[in-house]
Amino acid sequence: GGSCRSLAARLGPVCLDAASFSRRRLSFGPQFVYTPESADKSLGETSRMNLFQAVTSALDNTLANDPSAVVFGEDVAFGGVFRCTVGLKDKYGKDRVFNTPLSEQGIVGFAIGHAVAGATTVAEIQFGDYIFPAFDQIANEASKYRYRSGNHFNCGSLTVRAPIGAVGHGALYHSQSPEGFFAHLPGIKVVIPRGPIQAKGLLLACINDPDPCFYFEPKILYRSAVEDVPVNGYVLPIGKAEVLIEGSDVTLIGYGTQVHVLREVARLAQSELGVSCELIDMRTILPFDEETVYASVCKTGRCLIAHEAPLTGGFGAELAASVQEHCFLNLEAPVRRVAGHDTPFPHIFENFYLPNQRRCLAAIKDLIGY
Repeated sequence: GGSCRSLAARLGPVCLDAASFSRRRLSFGPQFVYTPESADKSLGETSRMNLFQAVTSALDNTLANDPSAVVFGEDVAFGGVFRCTVGLKDKYGKDRVFNTPLSEQGIVGFAIGHAVAGATTVAEIQFGDYIFPAFDQIANEASKYRYRSGNHFNCGSLTVRAPIGAVGHGALYHSQSPEGFFAHLPGIKVVIPRGPIQAKGLLLACINDPDPCFYFEPKILYRSAVEDVPVNGYVLPIGKAEVLIEGSDVTLIGYGTQVHVLREVARLAQSELGVSCELIDMRTILPFDEETVYASVCKTGRCLIAHEAPLTGGFGAELAASVQEHCFLNLEAPVRRVAGHDTPFPHIFENFYLPNQRRCLAAIKDLIGY
C-alpha cells in the first residue's frame, strides 16, 4: 500500500526520455545469458547435460523402466532434428522408437489411440509450428476423452513434445510460440521448462501424469542451457510455479526462455532504477499456480508479464485478467504485458519483435511511474 505508492516518488529523476534511454547500452544481440542452476543433492549422481540431452535422459529413463513406453515422430529414429532421441532406437529397438509419416494429424491421432490402449506414449512434433494440423485431434479428442466417457476411458498416458520459440533465424514458420492455443483446452496440461534440470524432471512428471500433457521445449535453450543433471529419474511438480528471485516492488512473470531475459531485466532494474523485482517462472501454464502469482502481486502491487507469443490472446492476457480479478485492491498500476507483436514472426527484425531487455525495462519504468 503506502510503501508501494512512495516508490514512484523515490524514483522520480530516473524516468528517462527516449533519447537518454537509448544510451543505456541495451544491445539488440542475444537478450539473455544462461545462468546454470544446481540440482538437489538428494537426487544423486549428476552428469553435465544441455537441455536436449536432459530430454534424451528422461526418455531413456522412461523406456528403461516402462516396457509399454514408445517414442515416435518425424525423424525420431535417427535422433531427430534437435538430437533429442539420439541412440534410443539402437538401445530399445525399432518397435519402441520409430519414425512416422510426415503427418502431424496422424502422429497425434495414433498417439491418442496408443495411449487409450494403456501404453505410455511420447509423441514428438518436429516443430511447434507444425502442430496445427493436429489441433482437431488435440482439442476434440485428447482433451475430451476422459470427460465424454464419464471417466470410463482416457488417454492420460499421452505426452506430446514439441520445440517452440525463437531460435535466432527461424522466421515465420520455425519460431512460433503456440502455447496459448492449448491453454484454452480443459482436460490437458501444458508445461514449459526453463533449463536442463527442469526439463528432465518436468518431462518425467508429464509422462507419469494421469492426464494428457503437452510439453513445449524452448529450442534456443537446447544447446545454450547446460547444467549438471541427475542421471536417475526424478519428477518436479506440474502446476507449481517457482519464485526465482524475491523482491518487493514489481512482480515479473515468465516461462521458458523469457525467464532468463527477465532475470537480466531484474538485475538492470535494481542497478539502474533501484527497483526490486520478484521473478516467477510459471513452469506450467495449464493449470497455472494461482496461489504463488497472487501472493507475489499482492506483495509488490505491480505486475509485468512477458512472453514471446503475440500480445492479443496470448497466455499473458489470462494471467493479467486473473491478477486483476484477485489482486485488484493491492494493485498500484495496471498489469503490463510485454509480448511478441501481432504480426507473423519476422526474420531480420526478430530482435524488435521479442520482449527483450529494453522493452521490459521500459515497461517497469512505466509501472513505477504510473
